[in-house]
Amino acid sequence: MKDGKNSGNSKSLNFSSAKNDHIKKKQTYHENNIPILNLEQHYNDLLFIPLGGANEIGLNFNLYHYQGKWLIVDLGIGFSEQDLPGVDVILPKIDFIEEHKDNIIGMVLTHAHEDHLGGVQYLWHYLRCPVYTTKFTAEVLRAKLSEYEDGIDINIIEVPMKGKIELKPFSIEMINITHSIPEMNGLMIRTPKGNIFHTGDWKFDPQPIIGDITDENYIRKLGEEGILAVVCDSTNIFTEGSSKSEGELINSIGDIVSKIKNGIVIVSTFASNIARLHTIGIAAKRNNRKVFLAGRALWRVYNAARSSGYLLDLDLFLPSYEIKNYKRNEILVICTGCQGENLAAVSKIARNQHQDINLKKGDAIVFSSKIIPGNEKRISNLLNHFCKEGIETLTERDHFVHVSGHPAREEVRRMYDLLRPKISIPVHGEPTMIHEHCKFAIECGIEKAIEVSNGKVVNLSIEDPKVIAYVDSGYLAIDGNDIINDNSIIFKERQEIRDNGAVVIVLIINKSHRLIRRPKVISMGLFDRNDDSDNNIIDEIVEEIKNTISELKRIDVKILPKKINRNVQKICSMKRGKSPRVFVHIENIS
Repeated sequence: MKDGKNSGNSKSLNFSSAKNDHIKKKQTYHENNIPILNLEQHYNDLLFIPLGGANEIGLNFNLYHYQGKWLIVDLGIGFSEQDLPGVDVILPKIDFIEEHKDNIIGMVLTHAHEDHLGGVQYLWHYLRCPVYTTKFTAEVLRAKLSEYEDGIDINIIEVPMKGKIELKPFSIEMINITHSIPEMNGLMIRTPKGNIFHTGDWKFDPQPIIGDITDENYIRKLGEEGILAVVCDSTNIFTEGSSKSEGELINSIGDIVSKIKNGIVIVSTFASNIARLHTIGIAAKRNNRKVFLAGRALWRVYNAARSSGYLLDLDLFLPSYEIKNYKRNEILVICTGCQGENLAAVSKIARNQHQDINLKKGDAIVFSSKIIPGNEKRISNLLNHFCKEGIETLTERDHFVHVSGHPAREEVRRMYDLLRPKISIPVHGEPTMIHEHCKFAIECGIEKAIEVSNGKVVNLSIEDPKVIAYVDSGYLAIDGNDIINDNSIIFKERQEIRDNGAVVIVLIINKSHRLIRRPKVISMGLFDRNDDSDNNIIDEIVEEIKNTISELKRIDVKILPKKINRNVQKICSMKRGKSPRVFVHIENIS
């Protein structure tokens, strides 16, 4: 990965370590008096450490250790929340495993969803290990890497479906499991200390649109072989029963499209949900509509799917610039942005900034996805905007437009019945989900359930497996072309400016410390120059600055900026109830 500036559609990113140094403070104990991991004491122990995905949905990043070697499973991204202004995407922090990169034997990617492989393009450069995955996932990853101006040369090793990977001291078998994307692979990780079944994302779907039905008989055989622990998906642990099948969704979306007689239909979903693309494609064909794609990520995944043998039974999808050649009732657009991402196609359409797509009354937009926790406000803003414009909006709250790719409670129970593990380690969820999953696992007859969070170290070698230590964990933010810690001072300053505005004071003084011209007051997000009362406040600030400078005989000029800052803050607090960031720039002219 090269440092540098963007070139056209190419990308490049810098890891801004200098911006993170101030927060790297060593700690020796964590919550509940858990010690920091002393790896020398656990060289021969089988350890499991989630560094992402065990506090949230997304950011999946898991480590397995044995005999001094490290196996990585997945490296994904997540969505930022409102406390990171200007940031859409976050990454798991990699400091701990980067220190041991010479002992990483490989990274295995379970599937091609962004929350499982999206971090590779940003962080592989710091780990530099071989990446193992099946053909479709490899195609998606290569397409992502090709978008960088100099490319990223990763050693991607394709593994056949149901294939095996020998990475001593680990032996890994790829287990085909149904999900919303082709080639989802659970992992049977065999070690001398015991076998671990890492589920990844999964469900039991009797009518999968893409891929094969999960082979439950084979999973039962794995259980008969003996399973020490299952590291299992917790996404829908609060959902009773079983998840619905993707096959059930075709008729519902088809019926919805049929009722939009004269307008464009937009369907927003995750770009990597290949099963949903297939479902939408069938619904469009039944209603004599052409399918157009809007969003680079969609094209990347679509092309990877076709080159891997998927979606070939559908008419070719078309680029959005061809929309102008068709009537509105002949158009169905699949676009990115179902989570309200600011730079995605749906948000651009809402702002009338999309070069090819303009919606009007009579059109409809379908959000064919689940709302990921933390994105509720952004999506609500989009829905309200479209509603005001007379555009019909349909979501999973009021229409059958989405089925989950994750297991509900009864599916989790079936998986435990098949595998019969000694231990359950729930991941892929928020703390409440993981806690509930632990309780449910015990109800299912599992001997022990271990409640983890990011950074917790589970020792699976001891007689009573449990959390024995912690390692450094956290989040990184993709901020423009930089990757920086989420608790960088940069974000604190942005929040302050966002909430309270900023004032810049420019002073030009001579060597006698007299003003040569009237102080210049520049405000951002605080004063309206078209408002007389705000102009009066600015005049008051100017007079206060003049008075402060006139007192310089009694004031050291070096403390002038600090004094002006304090006085401006006081005026703004009294007049506006705000505490803006104040920047004082002084030019000395002889």
